[in-house]
Amino acid sequence: MGWNWLSIGASLLTLVSGVKSSPPLVERTWNGTEYGCKCYLGDECWPSDSSWAGLNSTVDGNLVVTIPPGASCHSTFEGPLGTLSTYDAAACADTTAMFADESWTVERPAAALWTYFTNDTCRPTGNPSESCTLGYYGLYVIVAKTKDHIKAGVDFARENNLRLIIRNTGHDFIGRSTGWGALVINTHSFQDIEFIAEFSGPGDYHSQAVTIGAGVQGRALLRQAHEQDPPIIVLTGECPTVGVAGGLIQGGGHGPLTPTYGMVADTALSFDVVTAAGEFLTANADENPDLFWALKGGGPSAFAVVLSVTMKTFPEQASHGVVIEINSTHTSDPEVFWEGVRVFHKHANSIVDAGLYAYFELSEMRLHVKPIVGFMKEPTEVASALQPLFDEFKSKGIPHSTYENQYPSLFDLYSDLFEDEGAGTSALTGGWMFSHQDVEENNDGIIEAFRTVMSPRDDMQSQGFIIGHLWDAGHSMPVSNSATNPRFRSSTNFAIVALPVPIGATLAQKEDLQNVLTNIQDAAMRKAGPNGCAYVNEGDPYQPDWQYNFWGSEYPKLLELRKKWDPNGVFYAVSTPGTEDWEVIEYGTRLCRKT
Repeated sequence: MGWNWLSIGASLLTLVSGVKSSPPLVERTWNGTEYGCKCYLGDECWPSDSSWAGLNSTVDGNLVVTIPPGASCHSTFEGPLGTLSTYDAAACADTTAMFADESWTVERPAAALWTYFTNDTCRPTGNPSESCTLGYYGLYVIVAKTKDHIKAGVDFARENNLRLIIRNTGHDFIGRSTGWGALVINTHSFQDIEFIAEFSGPGDYHSQAVTIGAGVQGRALLRQAHEQDPPIIVLTGECPTVGVAGGLIQGGGHGPLTPTYGMVADTALSFDVVTAAGEFLTANADENPDLFWALKGGGPSAFAVVLSVTMKTFPEQASHGVVIEINSTHTSDPEVFWEGVRVFHKHANSIVDAGLYAYFELSEMRLHVKPIVGFMKEPTEVASALQPLFDEFKSKGIPHSTYENQYPSLFDLYSDLFEDEGAGTSALTGGWMFSHQDVEENNDGIIEAFRTVMSPRDDMQSQGFIIGHLWDAGHSMPVSNSATNPRFRSSTNFAIVALPVPIGATLAQKEDLQNVLTNIQDAAMRKAGPNGCAYVNEGDPYQPDWQYNFWGSEYPKLLELRKKWDPNGVFYAVSTPGTEDWEVIEYGTRLCRKT
């Protein structure tokens, strides 16, 4: 779009009355550029031991030093605060067995489910003599149990100019849940769920609702909703470990109910938050409506710390599920396989136009569509929508297998057909949304882009993969009530791009792989889908023009609101509104602002 984000940001910088300023940034020079940086261990501004002890007292003893999960497999943890003997054979065996388990990882105070942005410097190992360092994890963690603990952490970070990380589940593809030398506030213990028979406002919605704490995850919420009498349903992500109230809604949120009710953020009715100034506020249609709007898709960890959110709920309904497989058990011919992928994606518009949702995984010689969801659909309705696809499979001779079942509720379908994701892998993530128009006009070009993702270079054959989501956020909600990119209202396929990173990769290798992701894989996706956009929770934060790609025409308003609600940059999450002039320098360590 050619917008000058730094100039816009400077012109909009206005302080809110009563906001407490942070101390001056720490002067630093990196590669010939002058910066003002957050305060880190070793700087004169770093809080004294007694200050940290005071914070620990304020949070009732819930301040802990970060030790990476893999430390129990190493003889020592060489941390910034000193060296600890950490080897424990039993704990190491447990860590090794559970390192790829999402639920286990979520319960660690600062762990990230995908490890690339931790720097992978302390993984489980069978060789205890291997080095174990903190990597890019935060230094201290407040395992918050009350809203006052969160306020204390925000105040301490602001008053001491510390980098602050808000971590809920660690379900985070692009490193927003971790940061070198930072103070982390862990909100995962906020597990309250309260169902409301009739929401009394504000706004014009007066039906069933639910208020959930910041740490509530999708599966737990759906299970409790299903246990209501009569059963109800709530919008969540497709992955059951995702924390609903925090990063999901603040990024927008998409899932199997998106074709029926829009983005997860569209269903939010009210938030309780802690602001950058350390104030407890409610944000809804009447109170702080600008903040309410921004929290609904404007970016995670950007405007406030969410304590709880109240969301719409809906009646549970019978649902139909379908699974489609094309893989090497069906054909050994790559051209037959890719023709099957092309035909499947060609029919994506008709699938979403029928109000269906589909989740698929695409890698070399494997198309795994599990599931296609027909919420409130009879088997005959789903069959009618998919028949043209199967007819073309037959006419083109595309071998495949299918499975389908009618379920008494979406919860039963969700429990049976949605698969847990893994943890502990190291990868770079990008992605792109293809619109109705893109699929209609350039489906063959999109498939060529998929093939580029799979094998982006001659020396990188079959190394990439795609996770696709067929949904149209505008199918039943054509006009957004949230800060999400308006282009999602004409979406057909939001596809995540992933590129594995070898453990122990050098800085040069990492730079090369980031270039491959941004300028080969994602570039091919962007070119094939000129009417699409990117999704802030599952996209490349280093893509060009991320502001427009993530938020489109909503970005200038979001930038203005960020300067209002967090003028001093207390919060930081990469490539969220207002972070244009911030940069992580010195090989992924210090967070600084260009001066």
